[in-house]
Amino acid sequence: MKIAISGKGGVGKTTVAAFLAKWFAAHEKNVLAIDADPDANLANGLGISNASSIVPISQMKELVAERTESVPGSFGGFFKMNPRVDDLPEKLSVRGGDRIRLMVMGGVKKGGTGCVCPESVLLKNLVQHLVLYRDDVVIMDMEAGIEHLGRGTSKAVDWLLVVVEPGRRSAETAMRIKELGSDIGLTRVALVGNKVRGEADRKFLVENLIGFPFLGFVPYDEKIIEADLRGVYAEEVSEATRAALEEIARNLSEQVARDAVPGSSGEGGGP
Repeated sequence: MKIAISGKGGVGKTTVAAFLAKWFAAHEKNVLAIDADPDANLANGLGISNASSIVPISQMKELVAERTESVPGSFGGFFKMNPRVDDLPEKLSVRGGDRIRLMVMGGVKKGGTGCVCPESVLLKNLVQHLVLYRDDVVIMDMEAGIEHLGRGTSKAVDWLLVVVEPGRRSAETAMRIKELGSDIGLTRVALVGNKVRGEADRKFLVENLIGFPFLGFVPYDEKIIEADLRGVYAEEVSEATRAALEEIARNLSEQVARDAVPGSSGEGGGP
C-alpha cells in the first residue's frame, strides 16, 4: 500500500500521516514513513525523541555527490540521472516505533521553475524506488503539492489523501493539488476533513469540494495542538477524535483492498 498525503500548511496532514503509520503498524504491517515536506515535522509527530538530530537526505551533500556523480555545491554541469537508491531505506531510515521506520527527505532550494539538480534527482529516484519496489506500507507526508512524485511513480500510488480544514484557502489548495495529480495521472484522490467543530464545518467542506470522496472528518481537538507544541505523538486525544481517525484508516484500507480486485476502480468514487 502506497499513500501520499498533502494539503495546505497547518491543516494537520502530519497528524494524519503519523496516525496512519501507527495504525498500520498496530495491524502488523511494516511501515515506511516518508517525510517529504521541506518543513519536516513527521519525526515529532511519531514521537521520535531525537527528531532534531535527523539530517534530511537533501542536505547530505557527500551522499548526493557520490550517488549522482556531481560536485557538491556546484550548479550546472553533468550528473547521473539514475543514481542507485535501493540501499538507502535501510541505511538512512530511523526507528519510529514498532514496525515503523522514518526517512526525512528535506527540501530542494530552487533557483527558478523547472529546477533539475542533483538533490532533486536523488530524491525523485528514491521516491520512485519506495513506491514501485518496496513491499512496506509507504506513508508519504508531502508538502502542499506533489513535488516528489513523477508520472511513472504516481501510477503506483494507491491514493492521494488531501487533508482539508474548514476554510476557503484550504479548499482552494485541495483543488490545485487535485489538478496537479491529474496532470501526472494520479486520479485516486480522497479528502480527510480536519479541525471540524460541528455540522456547519462539515457542510462547508462537502458543499465546497463537490466531486471529492471523503474518508472521514476529524473533530477539532486541543490535545492534538498540545502534542504538536510538545513535539510528541498525539496519544491522548478524545474518544471522538480517535474514533474518527480509526474510521479513516479502515476506510482507506478497505478502499485499497477493493481497488486491488480485478475490474474494480476507486476513480471518481469513494468510501
